[in-house]
This record gives sequence, C-alpha cells and structure tokens, in this order.
Amino acid sequence: MLAVPEMGLQGLYSGSSPERTPVPSPPGSPRTQESCGIAPLTPSQSPKPEARAPQQALFSVVVAIDFGTTSSGYAFSFASDPEAIHMMRKWEGGDPGVAHQKTPTCLLLTPEGAFHSFGYTARDYYHDLDPEEARDWLYFEKFKMKIHSATDLTLKTQLEAVNGKKMPALEVFAHALRFFKEHALQELRDQCPSLPEKDTVRWVLTVPAIWKQPAKQFMREAAYLAGLVSREDAEQLLIALEPEAASVYCRKLRLHQLVDLSSRAPGSGRLGERRSIDSSFRQGDRYVVADCGGGTVDLTVHQLEQPHGTLKELYKASGGPCGAVGVDLAFEQLLGRIFGEDFIATFKRQRPAAWVDLTIAFEARKRTAGPHRAGALNISLPFSFIDFYRKQRGHNVETALRRSSVNFVKWSSQGMLRMSCEAMNDLFQPTVSGIIQHIEALLARPEVQGVKLLFLVGGFAESAVLQHAVQAALGARGLRVVVPHDVGLTILKGAVLFGQAPGVVRVRRSPLTYGVGVLNRFVAGRHPPDKLLVRDGRRWCTDVFERFVAAEQSVALGEEVLRSYCPARPGQRRVLINLYCCAAEDARFITDPGVRKCGALSLELEPTEGGPHATGVPPSRREIRTAMQFGDTEIKVTAVDVSTNRSVRAAIDFLSN
Repeated sequence: MLAVPEMGLQGLYSGSSPERTPVPSPPGSPRTQESCGIAPLTPSQSPKPEARAPQQALFSVVVAIDFGTTSSGYAFSFASDPEAIHMMRKWEGGDPGVAHQKTPTCLLLTPEGAFHSFGYTARDYYHDLDPEEARDWLYFEKFKMKIHSATDLTLKTQLEAVNGKKMPALEVFAHALRFFKEHALQELRDQCPSLPEKDTVRWVLTVPAIWKQPAKQFMREAAYLAGLVSREDAEQLLIALEPEAASVYCRKLRLHQLVDLSSRAPGSGRLGERRSIDSSFRQGDRYVVADCGGGTVDLTVHQLEQPHGTLKELYKASGGPCGAVGVDLAFEQLLGRIFGEDFIATFKRQRPAAWVDLTIAFEARKRTAGPHRAGALNISLPFSFIDFYRKQRGHNVETALRRSSVNFVKWSSQGMLRMSCEAMNDLFQPTVSGIIQHIEALLARPEVQGVKLLFLVGGFAESAVLQHAVQAALGARGLRVVVPHDVGLTILKGAVLFGQAPGVVRVRRSPLTYGVGVLNRFVAGRHPPDKLLVRDGRRWCTDVFERFVAAEQSVALGEEVLRSYCPARPGQRRVLINLYCCAAEDARFITDPGVRKCGALSLELEPTEGGPHATGVPPSRREIRTAMQFGDTEIKVTAVDVSTNRSVRAAIDFLSN
C-alpha cells in the first residue's frame, strides 16, 4: 500500500496475490517474499470510523451450542418468546448422583474414522470395548483446549485420539457439531412439526473470550463443514464469547436466584428480593464475570447502560489456561510419582479405555472435594490398571504405594487408592491460585475500579474448593462474590439470549492492535535509513505499520473502519493484503518486535462488463472500498466496487499463515 500524506491520499495494496506486481524491499525486510504492488492512489482521505447498525437476519428459533472442554450441551428459544429458554433433553447414560443436563465432550469414531457416538454414549461404549479392540477405535476427549494452545492453528491441524492415532481437528469438531445439530433439530421437529427447517434457525456457538481470531474462525469453518449453515448464509451463525453470554444471562437474574458467598443464609441481606440484578443496578454500575470452565478461566468486565440494559466492555478479555483439567493433570502427575511416569504413559497408550475409566473415577471424587470435608476419599483403580502394573513391574500396586515418597495416598482394604482430603485439595491449588491471580490482576487495572460484583460462573465454579478460595481471597476487598444457582448452565442460557439480541453488548475493547504494512513518503531524520526505497525517482519508507484499531481501544458494535484499495493492474481478479497485529499500541513498523503477520484480507474482483475501460474509469484507478468491523465477536469485512456500486466478495483469513 502507498500512503502519501502530503497529497492527502489513501493508499492501496495488491498484497501477495499471484497476480501482484513485485516491489523490491530493503535487505532483511519481511516483505522480500510478500511485497506490495504499487498502483495509483485513490483520491480521498481515509474516512474516520463510522457506526452502522448491524442488520438482523430473520429467524424463528435460536439454538445455542455450548461446546465445552469437559461437557457440552444445547438450548433454544423461539423468537416469539425469546426469554423462555428450553434446555435440551436429558442425555442417555450419565454418572450416578450427577445431574446431566450436559453431556461429556467425548467423541468416538470407528477404526475407519466414521462417526459412532458422542457424549455419554461414546464414553460408555468405549468403556465396554475389549481392551485389544479399543486400541483401534478413535476416542477424543477434552480436545477443545488443543485449539486454544495451538500456536500455528490451520485447517490442517491434527488432533490425537487417546490411542495415539491422529486425524484432522476440523473433522473432529465437525463430527461433534453435526451431532448437536441433528439432536437439536430432531427435538425442534418433535416440538413444532410445522416449523420449516431452512432459514429458520439462528445458531450460536460459544468460545472463550480469550481465544484469538484463528480459533474463532476455526470453529466457524467446523460449523460450515458440519452443515449448521452455509457460507452463503454466514450471518445465521453467531460466535458468542462465553463470559459475555454469562453476563447477558446474569444481568437478568433475580437476586433470590444467586448464592452470595459472603452470606450464605437464605434470608440474609438482599438474597430474598425478587428484583433482577439490572433493576437493582444504577446506570454506570460495573461488574466482573469470571467464567471458570474445564479448560480456561475467562474474565470480562461490563458496565450496565440504562435505559436499555446494554453492556459496555471496560477492559479487554483476559484470563488463561487455568481450568478444571488442571486438577486432572495434577492427579496424573501424582500417579506418575507413585507408579512411575513411564508406566503411566505406557498404560495410557496400551490400555486407553481403562485410562478413561480411571479418569471417570477421579472426576466423581473430585466433585465431592470441599474445603471443610473431614473424611478421606477412595478412588477406584480399574482391574486392568492393577493387572497391567503387576505384569510390567513384577510387584503389586500396594507395594508401589509403600515404596513411594507420597505419604498422603494409601492402599485401602477395599482395593482402592485412599487419599486424604488435604491431598485432594492440594491437587486444586495450582489451578485455583492461577484463577485468583488472573482475577486480582484484572481488578488492579484502573479501568476496572468501582466494580460492585463478581459473578462466578462455568462448570468449575460448582466446586466448593474454588468458591471458598475466591471468597477468601477477594471478600476482603468488599467485593460481592455471587454464584448463580444454575451455574453450570449460565453460559448456555446466556448464549441463547445473545442469539436473540446480539446487539446487547454495545461496546467492546480490541484485544490487539491491527493494521497493514504500507509505503509512506520517506522523511529524512524521522524514518530509519534502512527503510528507504527509491522507485521511479521517488523516495519511500517501507514497512510502515498503518493502524486500523489499537489494543484496548473501545469499539462500538457496527462501527466501521473504511479503507480504499486499487488493483495493481487492469484485469486483476484478486487483491490479497497482509494483516499484522501486536499487543502494543504504538508500533511504527511491521518489523518492530512483537508485530507479526496474523492474516490476510482478500478481495475477489469480478471483470468489468465490456472490458476494463467500460466504466469510464482508468483501469489503474478502479477503487474497491472496504469496511472493517472490530466491535463484534469476530472481525468482519465487506467491500464495494465504487465504479459499479456492486458488492465485492471480501474475507479475512486468519488460518492460512
């Protein structure tokens, strides 16, 4: 792109398309292989961002899928009665004593890679397979976190099943989403036989707010592959941020639907009042939502705006990989200390179904852990584990426990691991401490001063250990820590409400600075000499970072950043523009530390009717005006060919880096 400030001209790009005009770059420049094409500039200044009301698609029902790390489910509501949320049918299977309005995020594929089952059905079928046969089946669990942790996520990223076999992650996610689609549509047909399926459903998928753009795009691509919506009807699918969804729901709750951790007595304080949270708030009141899930802790802070109850994000989403699976990992490490890490790795690989059995047994005991529990907990070891250990090591598990340095785990006479309640609570501590550190870091931000409430939500928020630790750490600050009664379903219900009114979150904060690399007129003394590029007798500064939006900048829903681009030469069918991002607000060049290429904006151009001169506009002056939105849950782009006023197919790809 060229930018010429002294002429007041807006620049243009042709990116790294095969049809580009190459431009030489200084040695060491990252654009040596992906250089910009130079073409005449468009004749107007860059307009200021402008807000435009988002268009609402027509739909009869909203179906939200809460795709969690450890458990998943769906809910729906009809446009005719949007706040009447219908939970999915009870799932088959389940664990004794555990309410199962969700199902485990477990997927089972046949040895040939075909879909077999999902959830409790998948888990129980895999459990019942012969050990030798199970080694050929592909069983996936807790795979959502792989998308968060992948630093180079692409459409070809692979996931590893419990037996070590791999398959494309996109197919794994698509199998799961297709299952939910079919399950939900069948329930809708049963309830409303006359409901037409086509163009009737708006789908909502939940993702952590701390997920970056590639992960969000990945979930959208998986939804396309699963057939939830087509690319042509992309607006029928919304990506909802999990703590935002929880916030949308929590602000509607009555106070008697909450547990105040600082005063648990049923009639204490204001807990008995039948007023909603937002009716008890004044305009400008602020609160934090801490979504403690299986894989992550996800934090958002909102300010309630009256009179319409819209929400304004006060600080960019924060958090990290501090979820309930951290407790499972601590238990696995404990087993490694007792029986040997090499044995645990071998057992997982050669007896995958039995390993799943062991994790289920631990999960059941983990749910009963509490800060004031007095008795020890017994954890069943599968017979396969006991037998496999004796064959591998030549002695029994009881001997291993006696010889180990772990004093707080014994062998019970019933043939189980017997763990003291203190030992169980210790397994929670690294994860719980991480969650509290993230919350405290957020509360220390100046933008977050004046917070009244902390909503603790998500599946892990059901844990008495976590509740007690958060209240103990934050109660002294004068912060009310409250937990909704249906804490594990808060995000799911909020996602339905969000789907009915996606404009409820009016302002968000950009998590990163986004922009493009451009050429500016070289100014001696201001620009580094190594950025000088001389072309056709003119002096340019290369690699200038032109910012679209800054990190932590408030961006309203529907607000647009407008830019104009011209093809580098007549007949060019595609313009491809590299996008860059960084955490800093003041980056000057795309070569600065921390600045990285994060995606590409592509514009697919239709040939002009009657040839390149038919519009009366010189071919090198053909202007494509783009409008980018950074205030939604995903970065969006639209484009128009100014000469014809026709829409241009535009997309931002974050997965092809």
